[in-house]
Amino acid sequence: MIKPTKLQKGDKIGIITPSTPAPVLYHERYQRGLKYLKELGYEIVEGSCTNQRQAYRSGSIKARAKEINDLIYNSEIKAIISTIGGTNSNSLLPYLDYEYLKSNPKIIMGYSDVTALLLGIYAKTDLVTFYGPAIVPSFGEYPDMNSKGLEYFRDVVTKEKNAPFTLDIPDEWTDEMVDWNSQTRAKKMYKNEGWTCLREGSSSGRLIGGNLNTMSGFLNSEYFPDLTDAILFIEDSNKDMAIQERLFSMLKVSGVFDKINGLIVGKHEQFDDLDAPFTLDELLLEVIGDRNIPILTNVDVGHTFPSHVFPIGILVDFNATESKITFLEDGVC
Repeated sequence: MIKPTKLQKGDKIGIITPSTPAPVLYHERYQRGLKYLKELGYEIVEGSCTNQRQAYRSGSIKARAKEINDLIYNSEIKAIISTIGGTNSNSLLPYLDYEYLKSNPKIIMGYSDVTALLLGIYAKTDLVTFYGPAIVPSFGEYPDMNSKGLEYFRDVVTKEKNAPFTLDIPDEWTDEMVDWNSQTRAKKMYKNEGWTCLREGSSSGRLIGGNLNTMSGFLNSEYFPDLTDAILFIEDSNKDMAIQERLFSMLKVSGVFDKINGLIVGKHEQFDDLDAPFTLDELLLEVIGDRNIPILTNVDVGHTFPSHVFPIGILVDFNATESKITFLEDGVC
């Protein structure tokens, strides 16, 4: 396993837009995110597609891949962070320079659709990648980034905490949807009822996962990591019960549940239960069946805020019975 160097003040961060042209669609929020990172002490280098728009995407497939490769080749760039997710990051997987990145590792971070890049890079290089905040939705939050979210970012990427350490459960959370282009107040926060032990047990393994819907675009390809003995984490946003059954069953028929040592399910942003006479947790158990693995749901990772930063590839201890996730090693060196 390859680990990148921790992020330090004065380091240069490259900005990529691998799918949705968020800097164009949400210009003020994007600029606020850049300003926030600069105030944290970092220099910013914008990628070539970052202020471009081609309908639903920031540029052609090869142009978006070149944006990433150019930042990979730049030795002054210590981290690459996505502006936002979208739908089509999986299109870029055949065109990234994995061999160069293996010899010149750096922090790669984002979430949602960026799952394709994070898992693809990890699968092809063994480089730890980071399921964490993006520029527009996270660093650009109004009026400032969620304070707990910033803490989780610093804990992992700047190594303010050294492993082993157990993740805390934040007191508050939110999935409130607001219009980013007219937002004039902070999002409403709700009391966090904690994480849910859906199936008891404990285990350990490599932490691997991301956005479940995005996984459907490259599952069982050469860009998807081996999940044998892994602790899999999944999360989603704005889906309904029917779609979730399809996605859970995708994992089932692909043999994923037969391979993994444990399952972590993140809070689902703006979930629609379609008035089903069962819960999402009950649906998951129905799909999994008799497979006896520890399962923890309602975890603060993914699209809700604050969200923990998960280094993909590190070894973790996972105790669903006690609602504990312990990072046994650091994601950076």
